[in-house]
Amino acid sequence: MDDPIRHPLAFARELRGWSQGDLAALLDRVARRRGLRSGADKTAISRWEHWRKTPNLESQLLIAEAFNVPASDMEAYGWPYWLPGRDAPLPLGSGYTVQALRDAQRAAMDRRSFMTYSAISLADLAAQWAAIEPDRLTSALGGKRVDNELVDWLEDTSAKLTGLPTEQRQHTIHLLDAHLATVTDLIEDSRYSEKTRQRLLLLAASLATTCGWYRFDHGQHWAAGKLWGSALQSAHAAGDRDFGAGALSDFAYQSNWLGEPKVSVDQLGFALSGIEHPTARSLLFLRRARAHAALGDRSACYRDLSKAEAALAVEATDPAPSWCAWMGPADLAVDSGQCLLDLGRTDEAHARMAEGMTLLPRARDKTRGIFLTYQAKGCLQSNDVEQALAVTSESLDLATRIGAPRCVALVRELVPAFKRYRRVDGVPEFLERLKAS
Repeated sequence: MDDPIRHPLAFARELRGWSQGDLAALLDRVARRRGLRSGADKTAISRWEHWRKTPNLESQLLIAEAFNVPASDMEAYGWPYWLPGRDAPLPLGSGYTVQALRDAQRAAMDRRSFMTYSAISLADLAAQWAAIEPDRLTSALGGKRVDNELVDWLEDTSAKLTGLPTEQRQHTIHLLDAHLATVTDLIEDSRYSEKTRQRLLLLAASLATTCGWYRFDHGQHWAAGKLWGSALQSAHAAGDRDFGAGALSDFAYQSNWLGEPKVSVDQLGFALSGIEHPTARSLLFLRRARAHAALGDRSACYRDLSKAEAALAVEATDPAPSWCAWMGPADLAVDSGQCLLDLGRTDEAHARMAEGMTLLPRARDKTRGIFLTYQAKGCLQSNDVEQALAVTSESLDLATRIGAPRCVALVRELVPAFKRYRRVDGVPEFLERLKAS
C-alpha cells in the first residue's frame, strides 16, 4: 500500500499528476515570468510537504499562480488551506442522506488524513441547517419492510457499544462501522413507516458521530468530517434540531483543534441558534469560549464562560441530548482553566483545572488524559517542571493503556517546552520514552 498523503500540497500535485520535479520546473517558469531568478527546488518542496517549513509569501504567490488559485483565496485561508483539492459537503436534503452516509463510510479508507472541509463550505452547511426545513417522507421505498425487532436490536447494541468504558471502546470501531453500514442499507433499500424512518435516521446520526470521534482521535480529520457531515444530514432529515446542533459543535471543536478558531466561533453561533436545552447550550458556550480565548478575545471569552456556567446551573425538565449528556462541572472547570491559561491568567488556570480533575468521573479516561496535558502545559508555563513531568507521564501512561492517539499527540506537543529542562532529573528519560512510543 502507498504511504498516506499527509499534506495538501502533495495531494494537489497528485491530482494533476505532477512529481515534485514537475512542480519545481513549473515554479521556475512562473518565477521567470515575474522577473525572478528561480522558484523552488525539489528539496524545498519536500520540506513543505513534510510540514518542516512554510513557504514564504513570495513562494506562496508562485504556487498559487501555478495552481490557478486566486490571491484572494490565499489571503483568506492561509497556508496550506487555500490549496486546491478540497471537497465540499453535500447540500442538506433527504435526497442526499444516503449518499452522505456512503461517502462517510468510504472516507474511512481515504489517504487524505490532513484534509478538512474549508471554512466557506462549513459556513454554507451551517447556514443551510439553520434555514432549511427537513423534507417529509412522501412515499415508502421499495424492498422488504424493516423488522422493528431488528431496529430495536441495532439501537440497543449500538448504545451498549458506545457506552462501554473508554479502555474497551478502542476495540469496537469495526462493530460500529458495521452497524452504520447496516443502518444505511436499511434506509436505502427497505420499506418503513415515518416513525421507523426517524429511528433509523437518528441511529445513523448517532453511529456516524461516534465513528467520527474515533477517527478524530486518530488524526483522521477528513474521515471525521465526512462522518459528522453525514450525521448532520441524517439528523436534519429526521427533524432533530438538537442532534444537528451537536454535529455543528463537533465541526467547531475540530476547527479549533486544527488552529482555525474563527471558524469554530462561526459554527457555534449557528449551533446556538437552534438549541434550547441548558446542558447543550452550556457546552456550546464553553467551546465558543475556548475559541475566543485562542483568538485572544478576552471580553467575548469571559462572556461565554459566564453563560456556560449559568446554563449548566439550570435544572432542566428533559434529559440532555445524548451527544452532550456527559457535560458537567468537571468539563466547565477544566476548559475554563484552559481559557484562562490561553489568556495568561496562570494561577487561576491552575486552580480551575485542579478543581475539574477532582470532579471528573474515573470512567472518562480519555478526557482525563487530555485534561492532564492541559495541566502539564500550565505547569510548564509556571516553571514547575517536576509537576509537569509527573502529570505528563500519567497522561502518556493512560493514553497508551486505552489507545488514545490524540492524547499522545498532545503530549508530543509539549516536547519543545521540556527540552529546555534536559538537566532536570527524569526529563531525558521521559523524552527518550516518548521518542520510542
